Amino acid sequence: MKLYPMNVIDFQDMFPTEEACEAYLFSVRWPEGFVCPHCLQTEAWKLGKGRVRCAACKRDVSITAGSIFHGSRLSLRLWFQAIWYVVCQKQGVSALALKGILGVGSYKTAWEWLHKLRRAMVRPGRERLSGLIEVDEIFVGGHEKSVQGRGPSAKTIVLVAVEDKGGDMGRIRLSVIKRASHACIVRALRTMVEPGSIIRTDKWMGYAGLPREGYRHVTMERQAAPDAENLTPLVHRVSSLLKRWLLNTHQGGVQDTHLPYYLDEFVFRFNRRTSRSRGLLFYRLIQQALAVDPVPASALKAQA
Repeated sequence: MKLYPMNVIDFQDMFPTEEACEAYLFSVRWPEGFVCPHCLQTEAWKLGKGRVRCAACKRDVSITAGSIFHGSRLSLRLWFQAIWYVVCQKQGVSALALKGILGVGSYKTAWEWLHKLRRAMVRPGRERLSGLIEVDEIFVGGHEKSVQGRGPSAKTIVLVAVEDKGGDMGRIRLSVIKRASHACIVRALRTMVEPGSIIRTDKWMGYAGLPREGYRHVTMERQAAPDAENLTPLVHRVSSLLKRWLLNTHQGGVQDTHLPYYLDEFVFRFNRRTSRSRGLLFYRLIQQALAVDPVPASALKAQA
């Protein structure tokens, strides 16, 4: 079986039936052959409807168990079409657009599917950023004008970390933080940046003491850049792209409680912006969808 489709015609040829989708999930989940999650034996026979029975312990195993596909009442063919459409749209897709493309019965279903896929866009155990990292906070959402300094605001504070590749942007990480305090910043950085990396920031006191956390810390001097925004130009560029994406693709209608998942999608797309193969992105998202835990609709707290 091919690893992934190269184009839309290839996609249609690879997944014409539900059985073809099940076979593909089987090959992605067990690329070296079936391994029973209960007894670790490798012999099994297929039962149909996406299930196999272990020849050793006689337990039935669903190919969708423990994944975002688990418990879905709609077909894998529809899921595959949704994933293909999501990865093919470089600027992303809204729930309303996905509903129309797939012809699903309700906006709520499309909204839930997109949020489940956003969970899968964060690969379990993904590597942290390393090297020279530019870090700063930005304000996202809300309707009030930005306040002075790092004070309270109706907007959400997002910590942005960008790999500096000689003036070009490498990978990024985004994290919502409650406040721009040292404790909140360090807590987020531990999940975003590998210890030993060089972190470049402005002179905000929230970044003081980073060497005690295992990072090398350099600060930008305001005299070298009269415009405060240019103290962290890479973060400023990411901020502009993020806000434009939220406004254009999602019409700015992202609730604060769901913002972290939209940030995950933006990171997934940004870090794969140079990929020339939509099929490879499809394959990676399928891999990750099988690796993350199921997300019941009730946990999404949809406000659709």
